[in-house]
Amino acid sequence: MTEPENRRRSERTPLELRVEYRRLNAFLADYTKNISKGGSFIRTDKPMPIGTRFAFSLVVPGFPEPLGLTGTVVWCVDEKDASAANPAGMGIEFAYEDDSERERVDAVIRSVMVKQLGASLTSKLLNDP
Repeated sequence: MTEPENRRRSERTPLELRVEYRRLNAFLADYTKNISKGGSFIRTDKPMPIGTRFAFSLVVPGFPEPLGLTGTVVWCVDEKDASAANPAGMGIEFAYEDDSERERVDAVIRSVMVKQLGASLTSKLLNDP
């Protein structure tokens, strides 16, 4: 399944971060391709099925500990359908326990975007007033 172009609620930023998670009895480490305030794309040759909810950690440079998150797989690109422009992996929508967790994660994502893109471009991408 390919990613619907008009589905995004937030602009994504090309960003490679290490992602650590468990799948069955295996501990996996993959990388993000991009990230937004609402989700991320995780490059992996073995995406989990759509609808899978799982816990994972993002290793963010400059942060003392990985950022623990929960997400749901909302779309996938299987290895057989992958290309250089559209790699194998899974689109993840972040899931939050409450508004304070959402605000905490949004602040971290904003911080990473500012470090990568600068404050002005980050504000434009996030439609800041």
